[in-house]
Amino acid sequence: MWILVGGALLAGVVFVNMAVLQLNLRLDRATQLRTKLRIENAQLQSQLSSAVASPKIQKLAQTQDGLVPAPTPTYIELGP
Repeated sequence: MWILVGGALLAGVVFVNMAVLQLNLRLDRATQLRTKLRIENAQLQSQLSSAVASPKIQKLAQTQDGLVPAPTPTYIELGP
């Protein structure tokens, strides 16, 4: 009888340890995903601030200094 009770208790301990291990693995995956998303978010914020800053700089250059954007270059083919 005591052997069965001890075996049941040991099986319960093993079951709980396995459940905790699975939860830790899920937590680790979630942490890695969160880190990846934070890095991606920072990159996107950087791209956004660069995209927003460029038109502002162009507008300041036009209004304060009278500068205008350069025309697009044209190319002439010289033949063979």
